[in-house]
Amino acid sequence: MTQRNIAELVKQLTLEEKAGLCSGLDFWHLKGVERLGVPSVMVSDGPHGLRKQDDSADHLGINDSIEAVCFPAACAAAASFDEGMLEELGDALGEECRAEGVSVLLGPALNIKRSPLCGRNFEYFSEDPFLAGKLAAAQVRGVQRWDVGACPKHFAANNQEHRRMTCSSELDERTLREIYLAAFETVVKEARPWTMMCAYNRVNGVFASENRHLLTRILREEWGFDGFVMSDWGAVNDRVEGLAAGLDLEMPGSGGVNDAKIVAAVREGRLDEAVVDQAAERILDVVFRYADQRHPHARFDREAHHAKAAEFAEKCAVLLQNNGVLPLNKDARVAYIGAFAQVPRYQGGGSSHVHAHRVVGALELAGAGVTYAQGFTAEGEEADEALIAQAVEAARAAETAVIFAGLPDRRESEGYDRADMRLPACQNELIRRVAAVQPSTVVVLHVGSPVECPWAGDVAAVLCMYLGGEGVGEAAHRLLYGEAAPSGRLPESWPVKLEDNPSYLNFPGDGKTVRYAEGVFVGYRYYDKKRMAVRWPFGHGLGYTEFSYGEIQLSGDTVGRGGTLEVTVPVTNTGTRPGTETVQLYVVDRTGAFGRPEKELKGFAKVALEPGETGQARFALDERSFAYYSVELSDWYAPAGRYEILAGASCQDIRSRASVTANTGVCLPMTVDENTTFGELMAHPATSSALAELLGRMKGALGGAGGGEAISTEMSHKMIENAPLRAAQGFAHLPDEAMRDMIARFNHLLGH
Repeated sequence: MTQRNIAELVKQLTLEEKAGLCSGLDFWHLKGVERLGVPSVMVSDGPHGLRKQDDSADHLGINDSIEAVCFPAACAAAASFDEGMLEELGDALGEECRAEGVSVLLGPALNIKRSPLCGRNFEYFSEDPFLAGKLAAAQVRGVQRWDVGACPKHFAANNQEHRRMTCSSELDERTLREIYLAAFETVVKEARPWTMMCAYNRVNGVFASENRHLLTRILREEWGFDGFVMSDWGAVNDRVEGLAAGLDLEMPGSGGVNDAKIVAAVREGRLDEAVVDQAAERILDVVFRYADQRHPHARFDREAHHAKAAEFAEKCAVLLQNNGVLPLNKDARVAYIGAFAQVPRYQGGGSSHVHAHRVVGALELAGAGVTYAQGFTAEGEEADEALIAQAVEAARAAETAVIFAGLPDRRESEGYDRADMRLPACQNELIRRVAAVQPSTVVVLHVGSPVECPWAGDVAAVLCMYLGGEGVGEAAHRLLYGEAAPSGRLPESWPVKLEDNPSYLNFPGDGKTVRYAEGVFVGYRYYDKKRMAVRWPFGHGLGYTEFSYGEIQLSGDTVGRGGTLEVTVPVTNTGTRPGTETVQLYVVDRTGAFGRPEKELKGFAKVALEPGETGQARFALDERSFAYYSVELSDWYAPAGRYEILAGASCQDIRSRASVTANTGVCLPMTVDENTTFGELMAHPATSSALAELLGRMKGALGGAGGGEAISTEMSHKMIENAPLRAAQGFAHLPDEAMRDMIARFNHLLGH
């Protein structure tokens, strides 16, 4: 059905029917209008697996959902640094939606990981908005290939679970734009999602569900989003205010209560009926985008998708450290220790919890040379001496001990945040005791977010599987024995301890507000700027071979307005095994602009190479790659000057550098008055040349002030640079009229 047809259809609807379309029929279905052939369609949870439920089911999983395939959660998928994999994952989800009659998949979730304690971090991609945006866009493209809508969420600044339905995230516009909106912007512009889900929380005091600044000015008018916006389940505060602000669909339905409020507001003149018409059109457009398409070949092949899930889990695993113990020899005597060897932890709790098709533990695939000791119970907290003693003896008798550790289900879930960043005490004690008797100890981690690892220096290797989906056990087995090589990279920094995190003093707030006082310095942006040691840095990950980087090749030495810089990085596999390197490209501002991070990720590429083979990682940097969000301009701004381009294996493992000059011809707005400093005028190209005479008089005045050796050349320069224009009246004896004329001249040069 075309847009024109939909506009005509809306004209045939009654006001009550239009208002009714703006809320759900029940928990999972949108209302239809039978007399006009409008179908009732279904939406479903599922950032990493289809969670289709019966009509009577709730969204938190009290009732069972259908059996489906659980793919790696976003915490793991992001570690792949692989847009192609995310698109393939989305494609599988889209096919399952088509096969099961689901019109919109509620995901991906791409809120920024501000604190390691956020209970829902396992559903989110990264602390970095560039990485999160690119991966989410790829997943959305894959889903929507099947004419099924994707629904990125939660828009915006939803970075904790504590009092998420009422708390206000307090942050400045630059921080909002650079860190917390940028990933959503990428998804909208590069993947054109059919729908968007607003967050529960307030943003600077205004509920996201009725925040016109977010839902209309930014999302629609600036970014060009043309789908419909739905609420998170129960996120509506004032339905009429929300509709006017840009919230089209309320989920779930209110039993007609809020529909009646919309009708009353129109009839009383408090709400323009055109607003209701527009929302109805947006909703119907998505309904018919789905309903008018047929995909008869869509299949829900659980076994084929299970194999994909295991393959994806391999690509997501991050080898954090390794002294050469991995990969294991197939004939070696190995002790598998820990409850997660038998039944792996592979997903988090809450609305994304998938009724998995089939889960295989690594122990099930173990060979004859592997023994097993439980070591701890999956939900246990306190150490069980008998279990630990058995594990220690098994480790002592083996050549290598592999401990499958991780967070219990109840530690990571929607609805509440973690209390600390530690593994259960029983697991830390187990690892300590086993490592004391077995120097070849490997720890395999099943976690949705970073944990403190006080034993890291005592073990031979650490392999992080994150929450890798139902195939995580098979993937761990293949990686441990070298049937596959790890190629994942950390999508978040792992601090040594919780207190190191930049949000530590302001998380989760007082329950009413939470101050984002760290500003843009989230994750590696903070640790790099502070030169602070971390356990493992953003982008870190090892493999079973080594790589060297050649000199960065640039398409030019300058970048102008609207221009693109092509970047090529040669990479060589210098080891003895095939492997995949993830080349990360960072940009450093060397212009002297205040408040910029040490470096920012602006590109990533995976290069698979045989031993001795050289390949090329290719990138394209545009003007935005060098920019920050200027509140003065209400736009993105790249200061003129020198920038460094860094290629590395992590944010702290830089292998190659190059320099480029950016000059977009844009300057920050400035109005001159008597308190404008000489330094500001010297830095601005429109005013710098007009300062020559006055600067000479100021220098002469300082030189003749009798300072002698007391006033050095550097001191004189800095004193003038930091002095306001009014200082010229005292030092250079500038009359009032001359001062006024000079200020007027400067403002004329600035276009005022």
